[in-house]
Amino acid sequence: MTAPDRDLDLVALPKTHLHLHLTGGMRHATLVELADTYGVRLPERLIEEESDDWRVLGWPRFQRLYDLARGVLRTAADLKRLIREIAEDEAANGSRWLELQITPSGYAARLGDLVTAMEVFCDAAADAERATGVGIRLIVAANRTRPAWEAETQARLAVRFADRGVVGFGLSNDERVGAPEDFAKAFRIARDGGLSAMPHAGELLGADSVERTVRALRPLRIGHGVRAVEDPDVVALLADQGIACEVCPASNVALGVVTGHDELPLRRLEDAGVPVVLAADDPLLFGVPLVEQYAVARDVLAYSRAELARLARSSVRCSTMPDALAKEVLAGIDTWEHQRLSERGPATAG
Repeated sequence: MTAPDRDLDLVALPKTHLHLHLTGGMRHATLVELADTYGVRLPERLIEEESDDWRVLGWPRFQRLYDLARGVLRTAADLKRLIREIAEDEAANGSRWLELQITPSGYAARLGDLVTAMEVFCDAAADAERATGVGIRLIVAANRTRPAWEAETQARLAVRFADRGVVGFGLSNDERVGAPEDFAKAFRIARDGGLSAMPHAGELLGADSVERTVRALRPLRIGHGVRAVEDPDVVALLADQGIACEVCPASNVALGVVTGHDELPLRRLEDAGVPVVLAADDPLLFGVPLVEQYAVARDVLAYSRAELARLARSSVRCSTMPDALAKEVLAGIDTWEHQRLSERGPATAG
């Protein structure tokens, strides 16, 4: 656990959050409250806020817990509350910008249809941005365990809502199911419609999965991507194309991608020229928000103040943030980096 004054110093570091899933961003208290409202019986792992040290112990268990948590989100009002609270929590962590991953097919039946679900998400994101000042954009993520035609439908839907805050198209769920090549058409539809490609890869499978994803889907960023380090040629491919890896330390440890935070390959990726951004993935299940991912880099991987600022700059440069806001946030990062020790602490957290 990091010291309170040091955590406030990290909160004061302006940053963006580029890998957060909708359900995984829910507050634990909200999960418990909505479960009680709808009569949903939760397992102990979701009731106890700090059970089993946040180690999820494998993908099947994670997916089961995630689906159970998603089951408490029943109405448009629930989703609007969720996105508002996510934005509030991002502001509390010093985030200036959030790119939130949503899967509208998971809510279409509850809200009426896919279009209605997208309207709810877009309206909720716009409302939350106005209320909190955190810029919010959406990434529509296809479920790779579902048929490719479904992904293509969602890609067309995402393009349709590009003028209402949708900036990217992703591919999530169990990486061992659904080859990236199967979804090439869906990603082509999204790119042709002006959206960026942001699929997951290199989490449950190794470097070959990363390479195939790069060649088939032409991503701007890759969710996770840490197992690219298993093949230097794949790392070089990422570096040559400037493809960022969204590294989620707590998630990688909880799911057993690495055995401990000290094995996270942040420096190996950065030293090879791969842009790296830090993210929280699913803090509801992994226990820690974005600011604690920076604390891992500082306290476990011995990142200096300048190196933490570099990570924050990377999160800005690899985002879809408008140029004017990016310039402002980058200036704030410069200010944070060069503060003298006596200037840091609670007074600078803002």
